[in-house]
Amino acid sequence: MENKEIADQPTIPTLTKFETPIIPKKIGPYRIESLLKKGGMSFLYLGVDPENAKPIVIKVLSPKFIKNTEVINRFLKEADIIRLSNHPNIIKLYGQGQWDHGLYIAMEFVQGISLKQFLLEKSLSVHKALEIILQVGYALCHLHTHGIIHRDLKPENILITENGQIKVIDFGISALINEEKEDESKRKSFMGTPVYMSPEQKEDPKKVTFSSDIYSLAVITYELLLGKLSFGVIHLSLIPKKLRLILEKALQNDPKKRYQDIVDFITDLSEYLKSYTELEDTKNQENYDERYTSLVNTDRLFLTKDIPAWKHLEIAAEYDTTISSFGLYTDFFQISENIFACILAKSEKKDLESYIHTSIFRGYVKMAISIAKLKKEFSPANILSSINTALEQDLMDQKFFVNLIVMNLDKDQILYSNSFDSDNYFADNANQKCTPLSINNPILSKDINLSFIETTLNFKIGDEIILLTKKIKSEKQDLIKKQIIDNMLFSCHNQAEKIILTYKNFIIKKENDTFASICIQRKA
Repeated sequence: MENKEIADQPTIPTLTKFETPIIPKKIGPYRIESLLKKGGMSFLYLGVDPENAKPIVIKVLSPKFIKNTEVINRFLKEADIIRLSNHPNIIKLYGQGQWDHGLYIAMEFVQGISLKQFLLEKSLSVHKALEIILQVGYALCHLHTHGIIHRDLKPENILITENGQIKVIDFGISALINEEKEDESKRKSFMGTPVYMSPEQKEDPKKVTFSSDIYSLAVITYELLLGKLSFGVIHLSLIPKKLRLILEKALQNDPKKRYQDIVDFITDLSEYLKSYTELEDTKNQENYDERYTSLVNTDRLFLTKDIPAWKHLEIAAEYDTTISSFGLYTDFFQISENIFACILAKSEKKDLESYIHTSIFRGYVKMAISIAKLKKEFSPANILSSINTALEQDLMDQKFFVNLIVMNLDKDQILYSNSFDSDNYFADNANQKCTPLSINNPILSKDINLSFIETTLNFKIGDEIILLTKKIKSEKQDLIKKQIIDNMLFSCHNQAEKIILTYKNFIIKKENDTFASICIQRKA
């Protein structure tokens, strides 16, 4: 792994000034420089070891838990587990003890970023992805040899250093395989991160074994190979066949059918990696990587990550997708100083040809927007008519669903038109009311006789519009409207992300559709 891929990524504290506790001058023998992070039960500080002037991370138990015996015991056990785990791929313990305000653990400072952050911004070759997984596997092997189950293995708990070394962190809910049984009343307590948890851990945390950690590592392997987070949706058909067989075994729902020993998982991955480097297999894999890279690069044209930073609008877009958008297209346009547009569209067919067709459609959209700028006609219905005229003259046989909104801040208006069979909402901040939006426009096609209509909404400061690519099941409609209103004080990113995470299991699914959420709020 090249150093530049990682070294360019900053390690940034994640707190606002409203969440930041008082920063002490010293904790134990260590001088405190700054606060790195505030967790649910602890604070992480950046400190300096006075003996060697090296940076160090100090984890402090939150004062509100200082009299909670269960939390204290778990905090102390985390230090014990790290002490047992002296391995180059595991965070090191430098000390622990008491200070004026409770308990602390002093740990190695890692100059790098989490695997989750890295995954959101970079893609890896199969070779580099497996090298990372093998390092995590070596760390698990060391833990399991000492009778330790991590229980919360996920990309956030794996750091990549500047030189490409892996460090496994956060042993807050780790368990010793031979530790005494927990109290029966606490037996069903939920611990872990659902996306990465094995079925038996979701059912009962006490049922975890070493193979539970292997299941979590297999999910992470899938995500690294795909180059994006899975959000719990796994399609092994997207993985090369020989590698797929390894992951199928590691992801078995029945723990008895899964890998029982991490050494076996490491061995199979290592053998695959060895064969991968041989000439014939390498050539085949490079073809696979080339096709995959082509799909990823094409997707980036359609699902823009470069959200515009417009002065009076906050915008966020979140996507729940696997390898492909399958013809989904989003884009944003500034038509004049205070007039903006957003389009969310998708092709009717979902195949490889849809990539080509969506590229052509994208060109027609940009053409129609340019015409609207020249004529200073900002009607969504007219823009859709212009696009449809271009489609009628094109040879491709493809239809498109479209959501199009034009935001005229000079007139405090939203002009809205759609032919998308999905749910969309307008949130009135002043009246704390969320209203579904729907216009029965025809789908864009080669039919030249189509006509389109639009509606006009007042758009005041604080108001929001939310565009989805899916319909939410009717029994969840009131819940999503309540969530939108309840989250209007938070950022649009928070709003769009919560909709994806909360409602992706309640959408009306069709084929390989991507579930996307776009949130736009007017600011002062």
